[in-house]
Amino acid sequence: MWRRRDTQLQKMPKRTDKAYVLDRTKHLTRLNVVEAGKHLLKRGEGKVEKQYRMKCGGCGLFVCYRCEEDMDAGPYLYVADGALSSVAAETNPQDAPVPPCISQIDGGLVQVAIEVEDRAQRSQITRVNADDVRVTVAAPAARGEANNELLEYMGKVLGLRLTQMTLQRGWNNKSKLLAVEDLSVREVYEKLLAAVQI
Repeated sequence: MWRRRDTQLQKMPKRTDKAYVLDRTKHLTRLNVVEAGKHLLKRGEGKVEKQYRMKCGGCGLFVCYRCEEDMDAGPYLYVADGALSSVAAETNPQDAPVPPCISQIDGGLVQVAIEVEDRAQRSQITRVNADDVRVTVAAPAARGEANNELLEYMGKVLGLRLTQMTLQRGWNNKSKLLAVEDLSVREVYEKLLAAVQI
């Protein structure tokens, strides 16, 4: 994960996406991350931003990104809000803070933001980061087959019956909100983390 060395990252300036701006020419850093691929994000006025993301090598949590493909090309790293952890959390990823994609909502339910990739080889969780939980399913999106497989798979991962889970939004697209009953935010996070397959 992330270890602070000579400064408190929480005091660093933030971008509009709430990521901390770290100038590596001014602050010593130590990262225990692996590359997580290039992502393109639409910004204001039709601009597209390239993010070269990095994730924790242990738990797969999205930690930070840079805007240059070469790690040494630019001085800035942008550390995702919620990716900070203590030294203990580095030793035991289950002690890390719960990412914002898993949250408590009204009625005691826990909501999970999920990004689904259909027509994959099998159902699996490939990452848990600040933005979402990435899940692949083998079924196609047509006729709700991917949604049905998603619910069945999440039931196995979380140890819940289908009646304890509801897709609140996103029945017809890849970004979904799943509401679950009878588990705490921490329990949901730990079960999802334990199922991640990198």
